Amino acid sequence: MKYVLVSGGVISGIGKGIIASSTGLLLKTLGLKVTAIKIDPYMNIDAGLMAPTEHGEVYVLDDGGEVDLDLGNYERYLNITLSRNNNITTGKMYQHVIEAERKGLYLGRTVQVVPHLTDAIQDWIEKYAEVAVDDTKEKPDICIIELGGTVGDIENAPFIEAMRQLRRRAGKNNFFHTHVSLVPLVSGEQKTKPTQQAIKDVRSAGLSPDLIACRCETKLEKSTTDKIAMYCQVDSEQVLAVHNVPSTYRVPVHLEEQGLIGTLNEVLKLDTLEIRPEYQKNGAAIWEKWKETTALNIHPPATVKIALVGKYTSLHDSYLSVVKSLEHASMECNRKLEILWVDASLLETSVQASSPAEFYKAWHEVTSAEGILVPGGFGLRGTEGMIAAAKHARENKVPYLGVCFGMQLAVIEYARNMCGIATAGTEEIEEVPSEHVIIHMPEGKRERLGGTMRLGLRETHFQIGSEWSKLRALYGNSMSKRVLVNGHTGNGSSPPLSATSDAKAPIILERHRHRFEVNPAFIKQLAAHGLSFVGKDDQGERMEIIELKDHPWYVGVQFHPEYLSRVLEPSKPYLGFVAASAGCLDEILAKVKGSKVLDMVNGAGSGGRLVNGANDLIL
Repeated sequence: MKYVLVSGGVISGIGKGIIASSTGLLLKTLGLKVTAIKIDPYMNIDAGLMAPTEHGEVYVLDDGGEVDLDLGNYERYLNITLSRNNNITTGKMYQHVIEAERKGLYLGRTVQVVPHLTDAIQDWIEKYAEVAVDDTKEKPDICIIELGGTVGDIENAPFIEAMRQLRRRAGKNNFFHTHVSLVPLVSGEQKTKPTQQAIKDVRSAGLSPDLIACRCETKLEKSTTDKIAMYCQVDSEQVLAVHNVPSTYRVPVHLEEQGLIGTLNEVLKLDTLEIRPEYQKNGAAIWEKWKETTALNIHPPATVKIALVGKYTSLHDSYLSVVKSLEHASMECNRKLEILWVDASLLETSVQASSPAEFYKAWHEVTSAEGILVPGGFGLRGTEGMIAAAKHARENKVPYLGVCFGMQLAVIEYARNMCGIATAGTEEIEEVPSEHVIIHMPEGKRERLGGTMRLGLRETHFQIGSEWSKLRALYGNSMSKRVLVNGHTGNGSSPPLSATSDAKAPIILERHRHRFEVNPAFIKQLAAHGLSFVGKDDQGERMEIIELKDHPWYVGVQFHPEYLSRVLEPSKPYLGFVAASAGCLDEILAKVKGSKVLDMVNGAGSGGRLVNGANDLIL
């Protein structure tokens, strides 16, 4: 096994995740099998109970692991499927060591940070670096390790020591270290002293970087590169510039142009690895498609404006996967994405009197947007504002996408204003007495929060009578392994269906993270007034997808489709939403094989045979 360690100095949030992901992508384009592990030095066992405004979004994996958002970058760039074991935290490692001590596995020895904790970290990395993460089902060739935080932080010390020892354990030509540093621009001059000090710090900790990746606002000048090389005792070829670019998806291209692959090969001797010709061919095809897709979006012909109405808009990383999914969809639609960040609490009528300027500014952004997105969230604050945004989208035929909490609030809005249930609300907000249209899931635990939600990959079945659904049409044409076309897996087996599931519709697999659901007692009443529950779980009991038939795009999903969106394969709910907002949904739907799909989604089916859920549509 070969390892590539990516660490950072000077400041946190410097872009280590993007550089690590980009490095992995370049290695994958050679036909290599790549995995990734993220080390987070905080004491939490996982990211599940961390506020989005504290550390960014909580990213959810297939196995239900609640992990750091950088694992989302790895999955998006490398098109791999990771597990909770690919995220290491200080809390998780100490728990692991303490449990071993309690079992007597250390045979009475005094348990210490060195060697017991550092050995446990290395053992963990070696064990899970060999787990298959892609469609080949084979052991990876290379593991990317991202060390979170900043070298020099006290909480990082055990991990840095573990990495020093891992380099020795891995052996010659099996360990490569990239250190990411900041080159600030002060009065127009690029300053190298922070990088010089950062390299001094990392070397004093026992590590010697093979490559220095310099983050800077502008392109690195040759004089700056030469100065860093001289004072940090490296060759100029070992100093890479990673300047600000319009799209982070172009970072791999910039690194490749600066010869990163050659530098990696020089140290890791990649050309000695046996790579199957079909893997090389596939890697080359991925790289060409990546460059083509990301280049198209540099100068798109038009802009699409999306209002993101949420609770945590003060920190944009709280919705990182949502933003990335919108970017993927906008690239597919050849549009420039403009996100209008709207604090949902400013849309509430109570703000009109206290802060009229902020109230009208927020509503101006909502009303000027071409699409309205309400993402996931928890708690009371801003809920009435999000409900108001959903109402505006429904009444004014503005494309709408509600994700998880956003779907639930759309159901509440519909119940209030279309079904006459004036006090419709959610059991999640106990401060507000209401008729609970949204309830706590029966199997959920109320007394313990960590890891008790409905998490991970779950099936969603389109229902009988949902042939008109635009979202169903998009999923029906998917080539993703996450979509079982005609209800069958690749080996021909068929999952069990509920009585209401359409056996000829695609079964979709999406990731979930919620502890509340639509109250089954209100389903018939809501459906009778026009709210269609086109997707349900595999038992036909839990509502997964809502959609309005007479609307350009009004969709709510209980799952989080953003977790499975990829650069070269955008999430279907986000793609349909952005396409409808940009006015090109018909073009996107027309890509579905068989032109009859446009008739079906407009309610003009011919009554022909049903294949993949659309009359006269053969996929």
